[in-house]
Amino acid sequence: MTGTKRIAILHGAGYVGGELIRLLLAHPHCQLVAVTSRTFAGRPLWHAHPALRGQTELTFVEEDALALSELDAVLIAAEHGQGARTVQHLLESGYPGVIIDLSADFRFREAAVYPAWFGFDHPAPELLGRFVYGLPEVYAPYAADTRLLANPGCFATGLALALWPLSRHLKDATVAVTALTGASGSGVKPKATTHFPERDGNVRAYKVLAHQHLPEVQQVVGTGLHIAFVPASGPWTRGIWGTVHVALPDGIGADEVASWYEAAYGQAPFVRLWPDQLPELRYAVHTPFCDLGWIVRDGHLVVGFALDNLLKGAASQAVQNLNLLLGLPQTAGLLPTPAPADVHA
Repeated sequence: MTGTKRIAILHGAGYVGGELIRLLLAHPHCQLVAVTSRTFAGRPLWHAHPALRGQTELTFVEEDALALSELDAVLIAAEHGQGARTVQHLLESGYPGVIIDLSADFRFREAAVYPAWFGFDHPAPELLGRFVYGLPEVYAPYAADTRLLANPGCFATGLALALWPLSRHLKDATVAVTALTGASGSGVKPKATTHFPERDGNVRAYKVLAHQHLPEVQQVVGTGLHIAFVPASGPWTRGIWGTVHVALPDGIGADEVASWYEAAYGQAPFVRLWPDQLPELRYAVHTPFCDLGWIVRDGHLVVGFALDNLLKGAASQAVQNLNLLLGLPQTAGLLPTPAPADVHA
C-alpha cells in the first residue's frame, strides 16, 4: 500500500470509536492498523462493535503494544480527562506524528475552563497552547506544521456553524438557541437519564444555560454574540436538531442573510445550505454533513441546524481533519469518489 497512511485509534470501544473504525476501514488512502481498548484487549473488534463482524480481522490491543514509530496519525476517542493523559503518554514516548483528540481536553486555551465547566483540573495545561481547534469550516487551512488538533464537540459544531456567519455581521446581539440531541451523545455507559424508558416519547431539558459546550462555541464566535442555550434530550438514538432565534437590525432582510451563509459555506463540502426552510434531522443522520437553513420574517431570523452527533459531531469531522493534516483530499473516505470517465465510451 504505497503512500498509504497508517492510523491507530486509541480507546476505540465506544460509539465514536465504532464510527471511526468504520470510516477508516473504507478510507482509500489510510490503513487502520490498530485499535486500543483495555476492556477488550485481545478480542476482535466486533466484540465491542458487532456490526463489524466479518468486516475486519483486527483485534483490540493494549496501548503499550503500539509501534508508535510506524504510525502516521493517532485518533483518541477517550472520555473527557482521559484524552489529556493519553496525549501526555504519546508525547513522552516520543511519538512524532499527528494526534487528533476527540475529547474536550484540548479544545480550550485556558486551563481554568476545565474545573469550572468539566469538574476536573487539567492534567497537562502546558500542552493547551500547542493544540489547534479543529473546526475546518472556520479555521482551515491549518498551518503546514500542525500535528496536534482538538476535534470539536457535537453540540458545539452545530451551534458554532450556525452562529459563525452571524458573529461576523451582528454585534452585541442576543441569540436564543434550543437544541435536542439523541441518546448516543451520552456515550456507551448507561445512565438514568439515557435509559430508554426515560427518553422514549419524552423531551427533557438539562444543563439549561450551563452546558459545557457553551464556552467552546463562545470561543469560536467571540463576545459580540450573547448565547442563551437550552439543550434537551430527544427520544432518538443519534442526531442533533436545533434552532437559533435572533432579532435582526432594521434594514437586514432575507437576501442579506443568505449572502452571509453563502459566503461562509458556499465552498464547504460538509455544510449543506437550505435557504428559506429549516433542515430536517432525518436527512442529516448517518451523513458527514451539517445542514443549515434559515427563515427571515418580520425582523426575526431563525436558523436551523441538523447533524449526526457521532459523525459531523465527532468521527467524520475527525477524519475530515485527518485528511487536512495529512495532505489528503478533504472529502476522502467521507464522500463517494466519482468513477473515472470511460475513454472508450
